[in-house]
Amino acid sequence: MITIAALNALARDAFVDLLAEVYEHSPWVPEAAFDRGPFAARADLHAAMEATVAGADRVRQLALLRAHPELAGRAAQRGELTAHSSREQAGSGLLGGPSPSVTRLQDLNRAYAERFGFPFIIAVRGLDRDAILARLEQRLGNPPETERAEALRQVGRIAALRLEDLVAA
Repeated sequence: MITIAALNALARDAFVDLLAEVYEHSPWVPEAAFDRGPFAARADLHAAMEATVAGADRVRQLALLRAHPELAGRAAQRGELTAHSSREQAGSGLLGGPSPSVTRLQDLNRAYAERFGFPFIIAVRGLDRDAILARLEQRLGNPPETERAEALRQVGRIAALRLEDLVAA
């Protein structure tokens, strides 16, 4: 864990390297947020990162959404998740091997991706498989723009949780 003062003292490359996976496979977010520093607190860093995402064009936002792995998907089965994603999915019981609920989740993931053009994204910390399935089923009924906004909100929530793990309060 790093203090906000130590984070503020980092050179750009070190700052980006440290925070590169806070937004899944999207180091452009901390790269752009670096210029908004120094930060008084972790919440200010998160706000700068969220402002970066909000200010990005739709193409870049869609790429950010598509950078997220499918829950209990192929990347998880092949062990190709980032360290953050592995911990998060394992903590919600999504990496425990085949089961009817994982199969159902994978089926719903496919339907979701076909409908919206990006994977289902939810901050899974504190949720179990059943809660995740229920939210996925519910969100499948959302209009595309509502769901896109919700997916971006979830990305921000995931980032906030990851920052809690990386940067001291």
